[in-house]
Amino acid sequence: MKTNGLLKKIAVAASLMFGLNSVSNANNVAITGTSVAGSNITFNISWDNSWNTNLAPNNWDAVWVFVKYQDCATRLWAHAGLSTVASDHTAGSPLQVDPVTDGKGVFVRRSALGGGNIGSTSVTLKMTIPAGTYNYKVFGIEMVNVPQGSYDLGDGTSASTYNSISVTATSQSGGLTAAAIGGASVAVPATFPMGYNSLYCMKYEITQEQYVEFLNSLTYDQQKSRTINDPISAAGTYAFTNGQRNGIRISVPGNNSALPAIYACDATAGIENNANDGQNIAANYLSWGDVIAYLDWSALRPMSEMEFEKICRGPVARVAGEYPWGSTAITQIYNTLPGMSGLLTAAESYSPASNGMCNYGVNSSSVSYGPLRAGIFATGSSGRASAGATYYGVMEMGGNVWERTVTTGNAAGVAYTGVAGDGTLDANGEANQATWPSPTTAAGSGFRGGDYVNPATYVRVSDRGSATSAVTTRVYTQGGRGVR
Repeated sequence: MKTNGLLKKIAVAASLMFGLNSVSNANNVAITGTSVAGSNITFNISWDNSWNTNLAPNNWDAVWVFVKYQDCATRLWAHAGLSTVASDHTAGSPLQVDPVTDGKGVFVRRSALGGGNIGSTSVTLKMTIPAGTYNYKVFGIEMVNVPQGSYDLGDGTSASTYNSISVTATSQSGGLTAAAIGGASVAVPATFPMGYNSLYCMKYEITQEQYVEFLNSLTYDQQKSRTINDPISAAGTYAFTNGQRNGIRISVPGNNSALPAIYACDATAGIENNANDGQNIAANYLSWGDVIAYLDWSALRPMSEMEFEKICRGPVARVAGEYPWGSTAITQIYNTLPGMSGLLTAAESYSPASNGMCNYGVNSSSVSYGPLRAGIFATGSSGRASAGATYYGVMEMGGNVWERTVTTGNAAGVAYTGVAGDGTLDANGEANQATWPSPTTAAGSGFRGGDYVNPATYVRVSDRGSATSAVTTRVYTQGGRGVR
């Protein structure tokens, strides 16, 4: 899927439209037909398998929509502000637009109870940006609502597990002592996001296509920080490395250490962005700095390890040694498919379906193994256990690539206040949010949920064996996702 179409517009009252419509896909989200009139940007959005239910899990899915605009004089991209007033935005049936208080994006979701695919539906958003001549790009990331409420923490079985306690409104408002939380944790203040409050979580891990779109909005110096190989390298050079199913390549090299490169998904080395080029395979080789740069750029934030357990377990009672799909059953699945299929339309399936299908335990660094497509085990007839989904419908929280979380195991971690990114990176492409664990030292970060190489014990919801591992390097099993 090609994403290089842009919309160019003079942002003044009596304006003219130039250029092409933009297309943006994040897994099965499609954003097409973009146009701008005055301060309003209009586009069509569609995605599959949407829901809004008042039965368990009593939640809905949504798309986090944000806008970037490029100054035609400087060629630099910036994050567009959006109105915080709901009535300034419109959406066709069956959708509604929920603004957020910082104006960095909106959530687009079903306006009433129901389920199924969302066909192409018009949405208009009001921007708050200065007058100028710009190119525009609208981005969409699938999210899942996690309602406010109490939940069980720890399981008494997994490595370094928290104590088996309940996190309640009192916990969130008053904090937890080190003795109460256990698991070699320090005291957790009320400012730390414990998972009691409502939030949205990315439905899928960051995909290779999403990371390509991120790279293509950065400057040369920012790209250099967010990849292994220099952006000035020859066309066809891998951004990270040739192996473990990572197909992000340089399509057009940067120039003179100033003009940024253009990246594409090209896992099969030929025509870029073909159906077998790995667009929707989870992005691996991502360092802590890479993950939080993507999250800051998209105005999301890293999840805490307590939120990780809430997102997996929901409000139901803990099960000792359980996996994110709520049982102790697990079925090892790894890449036995030909090629690099990465699109949701690819003929990828595992039959018959088994409970707890999970990409783990390969125990090999062979280039033939690696992460699988986001949401690969979910079908129209799968349940939570066979899809490998969390209580709220989040996919691949166990196995595939590691989740990067903020730990409660040290002072650097519990200083985190859960503030969202602002859509802007520093000149070197680093996240610059004050309370987030450092992008360069990773102090305060860790891992949860396991990966495609390590054994099943790491996949357990309450396993904290790597919760304080502040790794700064890029490793083939590392990825991530964000929350808001």
